[in-house]
Amino acid sequence: MASSLICSETQTRVSSVLNRDVKQYGKKYMFDCNEETCWNSDQGECQWVSLEFPNTVRVSELKVQFQGGFSAKTCRLEGKALLSHFYPEDNNTHQISFLLPEAPVVDKVKIMFENSADFFGRIIVYSLDVLGEKAS
Repeated sequence: MASSLICSETQTRVSSVLNRDVKQYGKKYMFDCNEETCWNSDQGECQWVSLEFPNTVRVSELKVQFQGGFSAKTCRLEGKALLSHFYPEDNNTHQISFLLPEAPVVDKVKIMFENSADFFGRIIVYSLDVLGEKAS
C-alpha cells in the first residue's frame, strides 16, 4: 500500500520564494497540513521543487493542491531521468493523484512546474505529497 514518502528527514529545495519571505511563503508550508499556508514562488519561467529522500524509494503517485490562477499547465517529474509528464487543472482543489504506471526506484525527485497559469510565472502550492514505498 502506498504511503507518504515525505518525512522529517526528507531534504527539500525550491526554485524561489516570493520576495524571499520564507517566514510567510516558505517551502515548509507545502507539508504542514494547514489549508491557510502555502509555498509561493517568485516570478520566473520554470519553478521547481526538489525532494531528496533518506532512503531509496518507489514512487507511485503525486498529489498536489495549487491556488487557482497560480498553477502549472504542464509538469514534469524527474528522477535519474524523466519519469512522467502530468497536466494539472487550474483550480483550488486537491488534484486527483497523478499515477506513475511503473513505480521507479529513486532517492530524489524534482517536480518541474512549467507554463504557469500566472502571467509572471508564479506558482502557489498549498499541499504536495509523494506516495509510494521504500525500495527493498
